[in-house]
Amino acid sequence: MGLESAFPHFTWNLWLDIIRMFQYDFMRNAFLAGTALSIVSGLVGYYVVVRHQAFAGEALSDVAFTGAMGGAVLGFSPLAGTIVLTVAGAVAMGSFSQRIGERDIAIGTVLAWVLGLGVLFLTLFTTHTAGSSGFSGVRALFGSILSISNTQMMIIVIVAALVALTTLIIARPLLFASLDPDVAAARGIPVRLLGLVFMVLLAVTVAEAMQAVGALLVFALLLLPSATAHRLALRPFTGLGLAVVFAVVLTWVGLMIGFYSGLPSSVCISLLAFVAYAAVVGAYALRQRMGTRQVAHDLEPASITNGLSDEVK
Repeated sequence: MGLESAFPHFTWNLWLDIIRMFQYDFMRNAFLAGTALSIVSGLVGYYVVVRHQAFAGEALSDVAFTGAMGGAVLGFSPLAGTIVLTVAGAVAMGSFSQRIGERDIAIGTVLAWVLGLGVLFLTLFTTHTAGSSGFSGVRALFGSILSISNTQMMIIVIVAALVALTTLIIARPLLFASLDPDVAAARGIPVRLLGLVFMVLLAVTVAEAMQAVGALLVFALLLLPSATAHRLALRPFTGLGLAVVFAVVLTWVGLMIGFYSGLPSSVCISLLAFVAYAAVVGAYALRQRMGTRQVAHDLEPASITNGLSDEVK
């Protein structure tokens, strides 16, 4: 029997397709872990957009890769290595100046050092320990959400719940400190401490999400649904909710497409997130262009003359 007949085919009967898909333990684990990761990615990712820390999120994904490779080389859990090094990198980044220019220089400095360390760990791993475990450099780069075990799924859900709860507890002061840090500091809000706490939350989120979509694609799950929500919502907390909804829906659809098409689920999730963001940006640009044309038409001399004539009559 060929591999193509090992799994059911897509039938356009969505309810039946979903039931068949959930017959497999690895898909149930993938959906539970993916849902937990999407919720926390939407919450944390929205603040990444609001705080203009996209570069920090991208840098931490590279730090996470180095941590995973370091853990594999040193003989302990890649997830543990990812979390430890990512949190350390986040604290180092967050300890520098809060001004965007100096912060970016600090992040770039940490990133350059970590990337060099990651190349070293990757070289050691491929030359000495490759094939000794189920872990691989490709898995660290692109993730493997369909191979998450029951234990890994439980850890992801628990850690994601803790991160989401912490984010919601500090949501209001963190939003104030993100939008106007000077006024927030004058009001007695610990802006610098909140920044450090948020960087730790971001680091844990990146470390967890890397298991699902990998170091190269974690940025898409973390940023694109939140950026899409930020474009659509005028109220911050409405945008926060939309970011969570978008992330969850995109993950679910990506998992289903990956299951029935045979494509990597992480790639499907990332591509869907990009398409959704591009569609929103394109629709917004088109609306702005049509609005500009309408204003230009209303300001044409003939239109103004006709309007004055009507008023005189």
